[in-house]
Order: sequence, then C-alpha cells, then structure tokens
Amino acid sequence: MKLTIKNAFSSLTFLLLVALASAQASAPLPSAENVVEKMMQFDAQRQSELTGYMATRRYVAVNKKRRSEMLVRVECSSDGAKQFTILSEEGSGSIRKHVFQKLLSEETKASRRGTRNSTRLTPANYDFRIVGQETLETGPAYVLEVSPRTPNKYLINGKIWVDANDYSIVRLEGHPARNPSFWVHSVHFVHTYQKVGQFWFASSTRTTSEIRIFGESELRIDNSDYTLNPPADRMAEANEQARLVR
Repeated sequence: MKLTIKNAFSSLTFLLLVALASAQASAPLPSAENVVEKMMQFDAQRQSELTGYMATRRYVAVNKKRRSEMLVRVECSSDGAKQFTILSEEGSGSIRKHVFQKLLSEETKASRRGTRNSTRLTPANYDFRIVGQETLETGPAYVLEVSPRTPNKYLINGKIWVDANDYSIVRLEGHPARNPSFWVHSVHFVHTYQKVGQFWFASSTRTTSEIRIFGESELRIDNSDYTLNPPADRMAEANEQARLVR
C-alpha cells in the first residue's frame, strides 16, 4: 500500500511529538533549590522594573441562600502597597461587610512593606519540595509543594506551579496556614496568573469555604483591565514637565 506524502508527514509529526513527550517525561527534574533560586532572581529583576499598576477586580460570593458582588479598582504602587476603591456593590450586606471588606482590609495590610516581606513565597518563609512537571495553558511548569515555616495567617499550605521559562508563579493551590478570620474557615483555593507585558499578575481565584452563619460558600475573584504605570524615567520626565508648567 502506498503512503501519501501527507500521511507520511502526519506520521512523522506524531512520532516527533511522542519522542518529545518521552524526552520531557524522562528528563531529570531540577532541584527545588535551583527552581526557587531562579524564581527569586527573575522576580527581583521584574520588581525592579515594575512601577505599579491599576486593575479592576470583581468579587462574587454565592451560597444556597445569598449572593453578593463587589467591583473594586486596585491601585498598586511601585513598592507593592495596594489601595482599593469600591466602584459598586450589591447583594447580601452581611457578606459584603464580613467577607469582602475583610478581604480588602487584610490584603491592604499584607501589601505593606513590613508585612509583605514576611508573607512572600521565599525560602525565609517556606520550605519547598519539587514534586513534578506539568504543562498548563501558560506552558510547561515545575510543581512544588510549599509549607510555611510559621503558622502565619497570610501564609499557605499547598502547591505552586512555576513557569519553566520565566520562573514566575503561574498557579497556586492550597489552603491558609491559619483561618483568615473568625467568619471564614475550611478554605481551599485555586489562584491563577496572567501575563501582562513581561509581568505576571493575578488572574482569577476560586475559593470554597465555610462562612459562619451562611454555611458552605463559593468565592470567585476575577481581575481584568490591567494598566501598567509608565517606566520610572518617563514618570520623572512627566513630573518635571508638570513642575515647569506651574
């Protein structure tokens, strides 16, 4: 039976893909120390170039009896400190008060310089163990288990997925080392990231938890409309021009 050029090409492509997959599967994993070291290096480089950003974030909490939404604007400065402005809100006032407002308050505190260093995914705060490699929508990623060195409520137990090219965290799954508040417990979350330019920012969070009084609930957080602040040299030039106009 004759093999057409098209069929031969398809067969060759299939064999190459199988060979590539086999090579990736059999390739030895790097050490957790190596992955984390590169993650720290790449993150330091990106942070030195990030001058801040703005974004829109939507919170939606749902359980059997109630639903609540809140839309906020996020402003993050070059030092990582965040400010939130509520644009709209609707639904259960109790959920907005005890869940949404609490989340905004806790994230504002965690973003401050003194607190942020003790909550970041670094060797000072976590133990890391590499457990595999997976291919996500963002590309190949190393999978590491993370466990906190202290039971800080801002730290987590779970796994992180680190992009094999950018060495940025692209997915995070687990639960808080401590319950985030009196009102919320039994929390499990999946947190994903999106790339904007050369930077990786929060994309979505899906959380299931038990909320006192309200029972089992689902919290969805979606981030969109990221706008990067201009580079530092352009900001300095703009400020100088504004000063001269005055």
